[in-house]
Amino acid sequence: MFEKVRSLIFKLDPELAHSLAIKALKTNLFIKQKISENVLLRSDLFGKEVNSPIGIAAGFDKDAEVYNSLFNLGFSFVEVGTVTPLKQYGNKKPRVFRLEEDEALINRLGFNNSGCESVSTRIKKNKPLGVLGVNIGPNWNSKDRVKDYLIGFNKFEKLADYVTINISSPNTENLRDFHDLTELENLLEKIFAEKKKLNSNTPIALKISPDINFNQIKEMSKILIKYKVDALIVSNTTDQNRDKLINHQKFQKGGLSGKPLSDLSNNLINSFFKNLNGEIKIIGVGGVNSGETAFKKFLSGANFVQLYTGMVFRGPNIAIKISEELKKILREKNIKRYSDIIGKL
Repeated sequence: MFEKVRSLIFKLDPELAHSLAIKALKTNLFIKQKISENVLLRSDLFGKEVNSPIGIAAGFDKDAEVYNSLFNLGFSFVEVGTVTPLKQYGNKKPRVFRLEEDEALINRLGFNNSGCESVSTRIKKNKPLGVLGVNIGPNWNSKDRVKDYLIGFNKFEKLADYVTINISSPNTENLRDFHDLTELENLLEKIFAEKKKLNSNTPIALKISPDINFNQIKEMSKILIKYKVDALIVSNTTDQNRDKLINHQKFQKGGLSGKPLSDLSNNLINSFFKNLNGEIKIIGVGGVNSGETAFKKFLSGANFVQLYTGMVFRGPNIAIKISEELKKILREKNIKRYSDIIGKL
């Protein structure tokens, strides 16, 4: 069905198409999907059993408007946001570009969202049907970005199943400075001190950039283990890797996501897997659009996967499609559980 209407959708401005998708999900136009109970894909995510390791990444449901509709499409976990303390518009339009030939998107949205107060109120009114994560970040003009993260954690630690610290968007100026080892340690020290003060058990994930030097990985891993970060999300969009793209919009400023990010993401996942020694879960993101691409993420060392761009190109039933394709691959290879292949590259 989606293949028949995709050409019409792709005639629309990408941000308009996204807004229409949110409206459609609000009205429950899509048929409820459910991943069949199967031990092959079952796992434990932050202490909750899930039927599959497939989630949707932050960026799709920025304002926590349709997370339950996304659960009904077969996603086992949904990450909303990025949410900042105060409402902000983001960068000027146009700010989303669809690279159809490359199965990719470039965005320079800039954390457009309705703010912590609005998003937290919405979550309180709509009990999540699955594992809900909230991705938090600072306002673009914040004088104290660490404080902004603390505000976000305070607001959502009792509402979310996990909170993601986003230090990796290329569309908020200097945000990636938190990849500096001193800056990263200072940030995590403050966040975990706040967590202790609140007597909170809410898991914390960290979302990183793919544009890091592989030499950083060993030292970053030591810091993540030291603070007992619960999960590492690898990775956000890249502002590099454009030369091999086909679409004429390939040099638009912003973060590139989708199929072209797949190998870069897999290599990073595998490097972190080797350095984290199984102490921290890895959520793999970047180019997940099929059972085969998810399988490669698990082989590289991911415990779970997230997607967003894949849904733009393969449609709203992608979670079910990937689950069925993945189960077929596992059966053909006589693998009893997907978790048996994690890191077995």
